[in-house]
Amino acid sequence: MTDTILLEGQSWQQLLTRRSFIELDALGRATALLDPGSARVLAGPFDRLESPWLAPQGITPQADDGTTIARGTVDGRPVVIAAIEQGFQGGGTGEVSGAKISQALLLAARETRASRTPVAAVILFETGGVRLQEANLGLNAVAEICSAVLDLRPLAPVIGIVAGTVGSFGGMSIAAGLCTRLIVTPQARIGLNGPAVIEQEGGVAEFDASDHALIWAIDGGEQRCATGLADDLVPDDADLLRAALIDAVNAGVAEAGQHRSQRLDVLASRLATLDPSDPPSPDDLRRLWGPRYTPVAAAKSAAEAAAVDYPQTRGRTWLRALVGDARIDRVIPSVLMATTPTASYLAVVPDPGNRFYRAREGQVGLTESLALAQAVHDLVDADDGKAVKRAIIAVVDLPSQAYGRNEEMGGLHQAMAAAVDAYHHARNAGHPIVAFVVGTALSGGFLTHGLQANQILALDDPRVEIHAMHAAAAARITLRTVDELNELAKTILPMSYRVEDWAKLGFCDGLLTVENADAPTPADAEKAATAISDAIERARRGPRDLANRLDSEAAVTTRHASRAVRELLARQWNPE
Repeated sequence: MTDTILLEGQSWQQLLTRRSFIELDALGRATALLDPGSARVLAGPFDRLESPWLAPQGITPQADDGTTIARGTVDGRPVVIAAIEQGFQGGGTGEVSGAKISQALLLAARETRASRTPVAAVILFETGGVRLQEANLGLNAVAEICSAVLDLRPLAPVIGIVAGTVGSFGGMSIAAGLCTRLIVTPQARIGLNGPAVIEQEGGVAEFDASDHALIWAIDGGEQRCATGLADDLVPDDADLLRAALIDAVNAGVAEAGQHRSQRLDVLASRLATLDPSDPPSPDDLRRLWGPRYTPVAAAKSAAEAAAVDYPQTRGRTWLRALVGDARIDRVIPSVLMATTPTASYLAVVPDPGNRFYRAREGQVGLTESLALAQAVHDLVDADDGKAVKRAIIAVVDLPSQAYGRNEEMGGLHQAMAAAVDAYHHARNAGHPIVAFVVGTALSGGFLTHGLQANQILALDDPRVEIHAMHAAAAARITLRTVDELNELAKTILPMSYRVEDWAKLGFCDGLLTVENADAPTPADAEKAATAISDAIERARRGPRDLANRLDSEAAVTTRHASRAVRELLARQWNPE
């Protein structure tokens, strides 16, 4: 597609013709980046792999579920592109579209290992995050995409491109934060929480969703590049974006340990400069951090405030019940850790004195993500060389991620990527990861602390809720009422907040009934400990990736669309 613009004062002979990348659809964007004539679409619209969850909600599905997968070459090098169509459901990631992306990445990794020729991957992020009409299936799909990015990244470059006006939000921005290289346009936006969701959760004083200048000053592509959270700022031009992609593909994989999601020293130094009581302006942040992702000197003291009264929550209660007399340490006041000879337990808990005020109720925020990442990496380093690695138990009771302006300005998506990277690293180093959900497990908080586990256990209790977003915010985004969403959830399993419905989706490796979920008895603690021990042994025997989530009896019944996508892509990857 081309458009023509007339510059002021120029004659018609001086018309400048350009190819707008933003105006292309997903297929057009993919083919514009690949070498001419090399594109081959996989699992395309004629294969009719539609979401099975939309039609029952009165939503017309799309034949390719809004995601194009194309194989081809870039500058002669093999590449697979996953292009998200912003025009379908706001680019939201659902069961089918998410399975297409993660499977394409896994197949690229498999071919790279077999042929020793790197197959680079490109993800075109035009997404509002999880598709809320498929909430829990979309949430898991994002976790699988993040894991697949990290599986491929040491073997071949994974390049993210954020070009359009939808931008990249939600859990998919965590995946963007894991990419080898991130290319953006000035029109692009990258954030964990969209402005409307922050306004819904924190009020207009926290973030005015109608202030477009503010939105781009915090989330915009130019700002993300100027603060080192993206690598290349490229105008909206298909040829210029292709040139940037060629450079990224030819650069190959990054040096081990040098990815943004691995540079905890940089993240720590940056967070030390942020004072939420006196935050810098977006322009000041550019001067403070600069465009290179390297350590910065702290401009002011930003030590964690000491909290006087820590509320007793399920996460704190169950952590104590599980570890008995073992000492519980504060990694930071809102992240607790207890280590035994066989396992390390981690929990995110409320801290009323948290200097990031939007994370005071147990949300996963900037400092929580860093603390989780550091604790996990420290355990991996301590067990390096041991024949049997200690397990990591994520005790999950968290209301979600932190919804705040300071969090978005500081790059919450990138901080969460560091924690996701750490859990994936530990899992692949041989540490069994078990998530034990004892309370709420919502949205990006669960993606960061729990969904990278080999095994997931949960209490069978009405107060255990797992979902992609709080009900009020989900209603605002989907243009429905909370009552309408609750009614749909009675028949659309992935939309339900009830843990027993979540377990039917195939992610649950054990649903535990206890006598008192709020104040566990010794028998409750023993029952949970036994279940965790069994889960650890299953994790040691099972795969180190997340493939087991597709093999359970519930997954075979409920996630048949995910399985069909993976089988089809595997057949079409290298046709005879």
